[in-house]
Order: sequence, then structure tokens, then C-alpha cells
Amino acid sequence: MSVEPLRLMHVHAHPDDESSKGAATTAKYVAEGVDVHVVTCTGGERGDVLNPKIDPATIEDIQAVRRAEMDAAREILGVKQDWLGFVDSGWPDGDPKPPLPEGCFALVPVEEAAEPLVRLIRTFRPHVMTTYDERGGYPHPDHIACHLVSMEAFRAAADPERYPDAGEPWQVAKLYFHHTFNRPRAVAISEAMEAAGLASPYADRLKEWEPDPAWDARITTRVPCAEWFETRDRALLAHATQIDPDGFWFAVPMEVQQATWPHEDYELVESHVPTELPETDLFAGLRDGVWEG
Repeated sequence: MSVEPLRLMHVHAHPDDESSKGAATTAKYVAEGVDVHVVTCTGGERGDVLNPKIDPATIEDIQAVRRAEMDAAREILGVKQDWLGFVDSGWPDGDPKPPLPEGCFALVPVEEAAEPLVRLIRTFRPHVMTTYDERGGYPHPDHIACHLVSMEAFRAAADPERYPDAGEPWQVAKLYFHHTFNRPRAVAISEAMEAAGLASPYADRLKEWEPDPAWDARITTRVPCAEWFETRDRALLAHATQIDPDGFWFAVPMEVQQATWPHEDYELVESHVPTELPETDLFAGLRDGVWEG
């Protein structure tokens, strides 16, 4: 069941997350005419400059820089994008970890933080929505908060009694979690690199990455999108303060990536349309008819 065009909403914690998680899927669907909307919860104000080729001392306003980077990535991916307007929580470093900064995203009550996302859902009316799993993908406070806020907004957006001033209710048909960085993918690419006589960027990490078959089994949906890996990389490189063009992200030759793991991976969490698992399409069950939300 669908209307034209189909609509997809990605909810992410920081600028650059939309380019490092599911970006090839995004580019594929944009090329097919899907209307894709990225929601960015924070401005990334407390993100470190991770590109060694950029001197942090030369940056006077990191928030403005990260907004400009997001503008560039958005144009490359061909998406619409909105900021929820919350302040980056930063990565708490130390043992014990210090308290989070006052007023940051991870400290905003979930119901309060969800209101602007509910409003966007009811305005854009996506058929499919993606966000992070309960671990956040990795345990950054903003990624955990993004998960909690996304789940609250996904459910509340369909309830006319919740957030009554945030627009007409809308039921998103399908909800997915990203599983971009999973162990089977890392193993497959690492083995392919070694078979080609190349050093694997995953070798050291895999020594400490314990197998978790139950977690890996949560992947339900693999979207073929190798044709758009180069678009993904261009969008990622647009976030120049965060990405070293000679670093980890680009250590695996494109042809190895495309041949070894030519898809991006997701977990179907909730569906209001019939579908059969495993899937190869986030819009499985939504291609025929009309979804009225």
C-alpha cells in the first residue's frame, strides 16, 4: 500500500550520522523517486575535530561549520533535512565519567524532546521511519537519547490524544533500526581483504568483538545498494571536520565492498502492513494500494 511518492524518514543524533549509516540506501531510494527526510536531533556542537588535516584552532564556530557540512551532505544525498534544535551532549570521557552538560539533548525529558519530532512526523507523514536500536548503535548519550525519543514519537504520532497541538495524527507504517556496523559484515570484509593480500582495518577490532548470534539474527532486511556506495562516501566526506579522507572509513577498496557486502542492513521493529522476512526493501508491503496512516 502506498501513495506516490513513497516517503522515508531517518532520525539521527548528529550531522554526519545520516552519511555514515544508511546513506547508500538513502541515495538508492532518492534515485527511485522516494521523498527522503533526515531529522538531525543535535547540532553536533561538542563533536571533536576528527580530521587530522584540519587544525581545530582555525575553527571559530564549530556549530556553523557543521551546519555547512550538513548542507553539503544533504545536497549530495538529495534529501530534505530538519534540525530538532537540541544541544550535543558530547562524549563523556573518564572513569568515572563526568556528568553530562546542563541543557544537553541527553538530559531533556523524553516526552519534551519528542514533541518537535512528532510534529515533523505528522507534517511529513513518512511511510517508513528509521532510527537506532536500544544500544544507540554505540553508547553515545545522544544516540541513546535518539532511540528513546524516536520510539516515543513513532508511537505518539499516531495517537490523537498525545501532543494534540502537534498536527493531525499519522501512523508510520514501518519502523526499522539501523544495523550498519554488524560483526558478520566486518568478518566478511576482513576475510575478503586478507584474501586479496590487503591489510584489514577490522583485524584488531575483531579480536575483541565477541560473536553474538542472537544480536546478528535481529537483522531482517538487507537493502541492495552497492551502486550508491560512492554517493555515500561523497556525502561522508562532506563532513570534513569529522572524516579523515585517508582514514578508516576508506581503507577498504570500493570493489571489495561492493563484491563482499553489497547491501545495508536493518531490523524491522514494527510493521502495520503484511511483509515476509527476510526483506530486501524497506517499502516491502507498501508498494501497492494506498496507505492512509
